[in-house]
Amino acid sequence: MANGLQSVVLITGMSGSGKSVALKWLEDAGYACVDNLPVPLLQDLIDNALRGHNRRLAVAIDARSQGDLRELPDILDSLRSKGTLIRVVFLDADDATLVQRYSESRRRHPLADRMVGNDQPVSLQACISHERELLDRLRNREHVIDTSGLKPVQLRDWMRDLIKADRPGLIMTLESFAYKQGAPRDADLVFDVRCLPNPHYDPALKPLTGLDQPVVAWLDSYPEVDEMVDDIEAFVRKWLPRYTADTRNYLTIAIGCTGGQHRSVYVVEALASRFKDVAGLLKRHRHQAQFSELRETGGGKPA
Repeated sequence: MANGLQSVVLITGMSGSGKSVALKWLEDAGYACVDNLPVPLLQDLIDNALRGHNRRLAVAIDARSQGDLRELPDILDSLRSKGTLIRVVFLDADDATLVQRYSESRRRHPLADRMVGNDQPVSLQACISHERELLDRLRNREHVIDTSGLKPVQLRDWMRDLIKADRPGLIMTLESFAYKQGAPRDADLVFDVRCLPNPHYDPALKPLTGLDQPVVAWLDSYPEVDEMVDDIEAFVRKWLPRYTADTRNYLTIAIGCTGGQHRSVYVVEALASRFKDVAGLLKRHRHQAQFSELRETGGGKPA
């Protein structure tokens, strides 16, 4: 880019999904940050940044911002067609999580005043549903992070890994999760490994995770575990060129077991070692933070 602008990151997504946490991390990481930018001003802001001295720029646009959010994908297409390298991070969460966060903060949804009809108040759920409609086109084409159940420190870690991997081409993310907490909304492909032998029923292994060597050795002893990893790898390798040819920038592959503790973590780690040839490879363990906390406090473990 001219005059040294190297990186533009756009933070967007659902209100209450953690955008302020992500933007604060980017600010701490040295990005010049602009929050609540009106949609029509994105082009002008980047043009001015190109003529200035900011090497890294982060912008937040969401339901608070003036302008039509449905125009944002076309603006991004225009910017990219001119050679602007812009990374979009779409933060999402399930409706129950968003409602809970609004209840805890006692804040009004930013669309509440705009949606008032016949002097009747609009419900929070109606605001959330309308916001999803406005952002649906953008969500379906950019990198999504589901923040449901995530702690702020996890989101900051995931942002760090994503920005660190910032490069042209596809970024493939391997993510473990717990089926009992629901499949993540950011997944493009989901593989269920609950049929594999479960270390949870071994008292010595129950408090450990798929990152611990005793669990790894135990799962390694079952041929069907290796077969499952082989089959997932073969499927992904067969179709990865098609995803890349589709000009897709992101592919999130979610691996789920009952508690997100042993089998799914093991399989993600095994797949990550096999896909070292993928330049933009990331891995995430959605529920590892809670296991670490339980271990430190001496608490019990989920199944």
